[in-house]
Amino acid sequence: MVLEKVKSILAEQFDVEEDTITEETSLQDDLGADSLDVVDLLMSIEDEFSIEVPDEDVENIKTVGSLVAYIEQNS
Repeated sequence: MVLEKVKSILAEQFDVEEDTITEETSLQDDLGADSLDVVDLLMSIEDEFSIEVPDEDVENIKTVGSLVAYIEQNS
């Protein structure tokens, strides 16, 4: 369920098909996210899941799977 919500947010934000996003999808390499995109994405994630992602944790979130795992551990 978390994965589906994350895929929906990513698809909307990066204008890609949800079907093309997997847990292995790299936020930077596959979706082309730059630092500003990541900030926007995390704001959306924080709103959607009512969590806060500290800056020091952001650098560990490289893939969709790591983002989903982070949300599951912290929500």
